[in-house]
Amino acid sequence: MLSSFKHKQMKIIHIISGGDIGGAKTHVLTLIKALQQHAEVKLICFMHGEFYEEARSMGLPIELIPQKKRCDLSVINTMVQIIQSEKFDVIHSHGARANFLTFFVKRKVDLPCITTVHSDYRLDFQGNFYKNIIFRGLNTFCLKYFDYYIGVSESFKKMLVERGFSANQIFTVYNGIDFDSPLTMMNKEEFLKHYNLQLPPEHKIVGILGRLHPVKGHKVFLEAAREVLGRLSNVSFLIGGDGEEIKHLEDYACQLNIRKNIHFLGQVENPYDFMNVIDLNALTSYSESFPYVLLEGARLKKPTISSKVGGISDMIIHGENGYLFPPGDGKSLADYIVELLSDPQKSRDFGQKFYEYTYNHYSSHTMAQAHLKIYKQIILARRSKA
Repeated sequence: MLSSFKHKQMKIIHIISGGDIGGAKTHVLTLIKALQQHAEVKLICFMHGEFYEEARSMGLPIELIPQKKRCDLSVINTMVQIIQSEKFDVIHSHGARANFLTFFVKRKVDLPCITTVHSDYRLDFQGNFYKNIIFRGLNTFCLKYFDYYIGVSESFKKMLVERGFSANQIFTVYNGIDFDSPLTMMNKEEFLKHYNLQLPPEHKIVGILGRLHPVKGHKVFLEAAREVLGRLSNVSFLIGGDGEEIKHLEDYACQLNIRKNIHFLGQVENPYDFMNVIDLNALTSYSESFPYVLLEGARLKKPTISSKVGGISDMIIHGENGYLFPPGDGKSLADYIVELLSDPQKSRDFGQKFYEYTYNHYSSHTMAQAHLKIYKQIILARRSKA
């Protein structure tokens, strides 16, 4: 048991860019909050912004090392000084920029390095030609030099093995969420006023929350919306998130002749504000790991329909606590939307069962304990070789 291991002797430093939003931000902040109850942890980032300020507001041990630009390598020596002076045991990296910098740090300090693979790294920069060519290539190269990897679902572990990574170096830890902390969120009236929305009171609301990126499949959401509106007239669709696809998606909604029922909100600061007002939570991605947007919806007992990708089928049991559809299949998504909006009791049952299942399997405590077990294994393996 971990209780026999002195957690306070563990010193883990986490590296992340600091420009992260959405699931990666939620994962790291949730993990650090849970870990610091059992081990000494520190978080380093390179950009001042939402991530850094939220970490500080949570009282997390974060240090900002400003990077002038993405290729600024002057931060490496500062990182090395911190790691050596504070005597950390493990370096844990998150994301492409952090992986790139940790690659250089690893050559200056003799410590095990682990990275969490939050997404399919071959798709991270899709839609941006320059970043896709340069940063995707750099991240793919740097990943090969880590000692260990954490995939956030079994499907991601399988993906890494298929791409030549050693199964013996890969752990699986599912994302977890803090189900017990107090929630602060707008009520429906406040939310609609904040986003200047005037929705008919009889309308049901279907929502999708995430960055506007091709891999998220928002066109599928719009195609399903057109199908739904051909059968139900009292439905509004909310799209929360920002990104390069916004103009294209707005134009596509116009082409489908559904623009008046589609509402683009832009960046949503608090996901629970969004979840609180919707009647049904949807996800249409072509690739995912184990998305927090579904766990956040589950916490508010929202009935959920998602594309069957990544590890999502590990949390949504099709037909029992939600529905899954083949990625890209807007017709199936529309059928499930119509069914759940037409059957309030089934919607409530799905929402309640989804909450109960995720609460029991994917808490922040469970996630932290899994990480502590991995760190212990890595540290003891290192000590045995000394």
